[in-house]
Parts: sequence; structure tokens; C-alpha cells
Amino acid sequence: MAGVSTLQNGSLSKLQSLNGIFAIYKKEGPTSADVLNALKKALLKEAGVANPNPRKRKKQPLKIGHGGTLDSNASGVLVVGIGEGTKMLTTMLAGSKKYRAVGELGKATDTLDVTGNVVEEKSYDHITKEAFEEKLKQFTGEIMQVPPLYSALKKDGKRMSVLLKQGQEVEAKPARPVTVYSLSLQDFSPPLFTLDVECGGGFYVRSLVDDLAKGLLSCAHIKELSRTKQGQFTLEEHALKEECWTLADISQALQPCPKPSGQQKNAKKEKSKQTPGPSESKGDDGDHNSD
Repeated sequence: MAGVSTLQNGSLSKLQSLNGIFAIYKKEGPTSADVLNALKKALLKEAGVANPNPRKRKKQPLKIGHGGTLDSNASGVLVVGIGEGTKMLTTMLAGSKKYRAVGELGKATDTLDVTGNVVEEKSYDHITKEAFEEKLKQFTGEIMQVPPLYSALKKDGKRMSVLLKQGQEVEAKPARPVTVYSLSLQDFSPPLFTLDVECGGGFYVRSLVDDLAKGLLSCAHIKELSRTKQGQFTLEEHALKEECWTLADISQALQPCPKPSGQQKNAKKEKSKQTPGPSESKGDDGDHNSD
């Protein structure tokens, strides 16, 4: 028993010594918070922590967070920070992301995706592939975008999506500048179409699809959404699937962060008192069903 205890303590010490960022694969269904908690529970269990409760925020033996929420209906790359790596996540929130989105013309929903209720139907027979591709040019570069009502953006300290589900009236947030680095039509088979999007932080693909269809005198919503890249992490090369959520695999995939000096630690402590953490982001696509 003593040998087992020593081995478990060693595993926990090794886990707690990890500092950096890595990427995992989030499947459709669970929220980003659910996925993060499952990852945390798996690592703590492997390290020998009895009955780990990943949702308990205080006195946790493991510091872990994610750098950009994906909605429960979305899949793809979810960047995770561990130890000191959690302080690198604000950079991931603001950085470049790539998405592949499948939209459906002719139907608009209140959430702008397939999880919502249909609130409008319009004809799309007049839309050609050429007209669609021409319209895409208006949504490339620096543009102004109104975030969806159903989002993790907050009003009076509460998420707008939560307020709406409670039956409260919520006004749309004002349009804000966002960046689209590239936008291309991969498939056009009406009513379905597929887009590849590379964008900056705070961008909503749901709003893009909604605005794009309105510009074509129709309406649309997202049926499928996948994040294929975030920062340096790609879906094909870096996103660890659930069977690889082990100490060994994560240690190998981890991109370490430099250890801060004592002076840097003190400065960050002061800043943390004023600055929201990674989970309190300014918003990103697919965040309306997050924790």
C-alpha cells in the first residue's frame, strides 16, 4: 500500500508541475465546461485523487481552464491551459480561429443555429452560387457585427442567453468591430452551403450566416459548426481525443510557458484583481450554451 501511495503522490506532483497549453477535441453535445470538467476528473483520477469534484472551485489540486468556449452543438479544437498556462489563455481568446460552418437557407431561428426555434421562413430560389460568392466579399476584412442575442455576453452580470430563457427582454448589444481574415464558399447545394472562415476574437459565425442571408434577401441558420484551428493548434494535428486525455499524452503535447519571475508574479496578482479570467471572455461563436 505504501508503494501505491508513493506512486499516486508522484503522479499528482507530476500533474501539478505541468505548466502550458494544449488542445483537446470537443465533440457535439456537451458544453465546453462539461468537457473541461471531464478532462480534469480524468487527470485527477489517474493521479490518485479520491472522488475528484472538478466543479468545486476552491482548494482544487489542479489549476485548469479553456481559452474560448464552443457551444454544445459545436465541435472541434478547445485550447486548454494548465498551471501557469491558464494565464496564457487571454492571448488565445484574442487570436486567430478557423471554423467550418454548414448553413441552411430559407429558415431563421432565434438562436441563429439548429438548436433554436424557427422564427422566419423565406424563399432562397433566387440565390445563385455566383451571387453568394460575390456577397461574401462584403464580409471580409474589418467589419462591424452585432452579436447574437443568445450569447454568453452579459447584461447586469448575467448571461444574455440565461436572461432570455427566463423570459426576460434583452436588447441586442451594439455592433462592434471584428476581423475576418478569409472567407470562402466550399459547397453550395441549396438549401445547404458550407463556409470556411478565419477570424479574430469576438467573432460570431452565427451572426455572419444570418447577416449573409439577409444580404441575399433570404434567411438562414447554422446546422453544423466546427472549430478547425485556434492559434497554432489544428484539429488534425493537435486536438487530443478523449482516449488520449492522460498524463503521458498531455505531457507530450504540452506547449510549455516560461516560469514567471517573482516580480512578474506580483504584477500579475495585482492585474488579476482588476481583469476577468479566461472564462469571462468578451464572447465568441458558439458560446450561448456554455456553463
